[in-house]
Amino acid sequence: MPRHLTVLTGASRGMGLAMARQLLAPDRTLLCVSRHDNAALADEARARGATLIQWRQDLADTEGARQRLHDWLAAQDPATLASATLINNAGVIPHIGPLDTVPAEQLATALRVGLETPMQLTAAFLHATNTWVAGGWRGPRRVLNVSSGLGRRPMAAQAAYCAAKAGLDHFTRCVALEQAPLPHGARLVSLAPGVIDTDMQVQLRSGDPAAFPDRQRFVDLKAHGQLSTPDDAARQVLAWLDRPDFGREPVADVRQA
Repeated sequence: MPRHLTVLTGASRGMGLAMARQLLAPDRTLLCVSRHDNAALADEARARGATLIQWRQDLADTEGARQRLHDWLAAQDPATLASATLINNAGVIPHIGPLDTVPAEQLATALRVGLETPMQLTAAFLHATNTWVAGGWRGPRRVLNVSSGLGRRPMAAQAAYCAAKAGLDHFTRCVALEQAPLPHGARLVSLAPGVIDTDMQVQLRSGDPAAFPDRQRFVDLKAHGQLSTPDDAARQVLAWLDRPDFGREPVADVRQA
């Protein structure tokens, strides 16, 4: 039987790991691209009879990540695949503080991992799968970019993260326009997953109040139980992928009806 193919970045922890665990299935090939392997995930895949591939990849190496994914996709046999999906989930929070206090390397990495790499991987995914379509393959192609409400609402002390997510939203809109008139174009969505109880939230709550005016808001979200668990957030994000209207609105939020 044809298998579903899913590529997921940032899968070694947090919501990415929760998505990876929920995606494991005998009828799916799951390629996880992260800085580190996850041994427990590999054990679970074996126990469930799922095909899991884990790449150790520095996602700040944008061109290297693009070429590696393109070459791997080009080597796949589309006749064995029912669908192809790319989930760009990885992101980086740099130093929490005003822009002029953020080390240059951290600023560059946040923008590369948060924006440039999703663009490069999307380009690789579309280029490789366009060849499949030209050869007669008709499976659905989907790109899900994991965005944030901070791409739509400015916040002091995190200019790089906010800018990366805003860029993620807008590049999704642009590529959706490119794909829409094609007979078998891909569908794209940049989706905000809500506020999730992950290591990123720990970083924000640990910020210096003098440099991070919004710190108390994140402390209060935790204190009042307003954070989603990674498992719950993953379920909501993956459910969005299964919606029949996926891609109708290229920028969305799981909290939308």
